[in-house]
Amino acid sequence: MSQPVSPSGTSWTISGGGYEATVVSVGGGLRGCVYDGRELLLGYGETEQCHAAMGQLLIPWPNRIADGRYTFEGTERQLALTEPARHNASHGLARWAEWHRLDDGTDEAVAVLTHRLHGQPGYPHQLDLTARYTVGRAGLQVQVSAVNVGHSNAPYGFGAHPYLTVGRRIDECELSFTAQRRLDVDPERLLPRGLVDVAGTNVDFSTPRVIGDAAVDAAFTGLDDRWTVRLIDPDTGMTASLTSDTPWAQLYSAEALGRAGLAVEPMTCPPNAFASGDDLLTLSPGDTVSTSFTITGSS
Repeated sequence: MSQPVSPSGTSWTISGGGYEATVVSVGGGLRGCVYDGRELLLGYGETEQCHAAMGQLLIPWPNRIADGRYTFEGTERQLALTEPARHNASHGLARWAEWHRLDDGTDEAVAVLTHRLHGQPGYPHQLDLTARYTVGRAGLQVQVSAVNVGHSNAPYGFGAHPYLTVGRRIDECELSFTAQRRLDVDPERLLPRGLVDVAGTNVDFSTPRVIGDAAVDAAFTGLDDRWTVRLIDPDTGMTASLTSDTPWAQLYSAEALGRAGLAVEPMTCPPNAFASGDDLLTLSPGDTVSTSFTITGSS
């Protein structure tokens, strides 16, 4: 009898500078990250299927598209409704696809994964995707690139879905994060209704403070050119941080996971961008775009 196959496919562990990260072939994402022996990200086991989008890469769009319907260059398109309860297309097309390791594994601190996204109903475009994971004293660095290898212009957005943790419920943690505005969403389908100011509200963490019972599930913008979300254990001073330069960041207080971590999702565009056009990228044939983020910890 052959050996059972892991739901996350093949796993590779890289290490360096006190960091250890596990990347997987299903979705090309992260199954976990450890610094100095403690978890920085919520992870899942080798025999578990990824859940709550944990560590996944969200390509060629992050978040939701209302009704899975959009118009691009005059043509209306219909995507599969992968969030049927809310009648949305959610989190792109690559997170359950098989990715392949591109490097030869001789550098124990680096793993490079690749996937060719072929055209399909609702997204008739060809993209070559590459995710490069590097660990070292600067932390876990992730760089994701997309190349339009097809014959037509392609709409494109990027997101990632790691959950920061310092080993306790986020209610007891301090959060440091500065943003000027957030998207207000309707409570039923979590689709954008408009931008509202953050200052002085219960999601204003520009001065670090304990999260308490604040529920967060919103896309933020008006960020610093290079922004950081920092989760802090006030008793030990341990931190888990994510830094990026994307114009959007989604924060989610993970009620579905018992508030065990904080999802911090760097995004190049907001929810429903395929329909609204807000910060949506258009890749011409041959165009390349890269997005990066870094995860760090301190003891």
